[in-house]
Amino acid sequence: MRTTTTPATAPADVVVLPAAVWRPRADAHAARADALTAGHRERRSRHERHAIEDFLYEYYPTRPAQLRRWHPGAGTALAPDADGPAAQGAWRWYRTDADGTVTLDVPAFLADRGEAVRFVAGLVGATASRPAATGCFGLHEWAMVYREADDEHRHPLPLRLGRDGTDAVVEAHRIRCTHVDAFRFFTPAAAPRNTLQPTRATQVALEQPGCLHANMDVYKWCLKLGPAVPGDLLLDAFDLARDIRVVDMCASPYDVRPYGLDPIAVETPEGKADYVRRQRGFAARANALRTRLLAVCTTLLP
Repeated sequence: MRTTTTPATAPADVVVLPAAVWRPRADAHAARADALTAGHRERRSRHERHAIEDFLYEYYPTRPAQLRRWHPGAGTALAPDADGPAAQGAWRWYRTDADGTVTLDVPAFLADRGEAVRFVAGLVGATASRPAATGCFGLHEWAMVYREADDEHRHPLPLRLGRDGTDAVVEAHRIRCTHVDAFRFFTPAAAPRNTLQPTRATQVALEQPGCLHANMDVYKWCLKLGPAVPGDLLLDAFDLARDIRVVDMCASPYDVRPYGLDPIAVETPEGKADYVRRQRGFAARANALRTRLLAVCTTLLP
């Protein structure tokens, strides 16, 4: 925990919210987070797994309690009320001024997370600057099970077309994955079939807004910047990631019908058209979030 007290009031470029404004925002944020995580929390209480939604809490390791914690974001300060300074003053990377105003301690945050801020700004800006490539048809998930040595899949669901049918789809298509964190899960037999060979070193050069995983990752970058990101941006990114995750699995080789979902049969022309339509919608939503996240980075960086 890092809490500092300074004699200065908030700088002129910081917006100070009175308690009558920020407390309702914090309460509304917690209620929204609770609604978004209600299903997960209920299943967890029964020790029940969910092959689709658990990904959001495991691949992007976070807890519902973290999502409901409201941050005003960089450039916004919280005025005290009759009960004293805001509780955020006791949280990491916040400071409390002599008048009780609480704000993000930007120098302290940058001392610890400056490299992350610069990386996120570079990656998010580069991704948003490119046109969306829509020719992959979600085949990254198919490449992750192509010619597996056994029937142990990454997800506990059967293959919709069976083993041979799944392999045939991969062999009938050109694989065009641009996302390193999807590509690294390709099977050894599938990796050489990819048009590109993404690496961590080429991530900034290759990511583009047509990629479902890159768009889900906007949520990851919001998490990475923690208290610098306003609460509404974090939950908007989580909401987008959740919507994308459903489509990603519906277009995958797995049979999602046990979850009451309809497959997107990307092996057919109709399925491809459906996937591209959704892909373009996600690209627009993700780029709007990227613009907001870049604004956060601009506020933080000199």
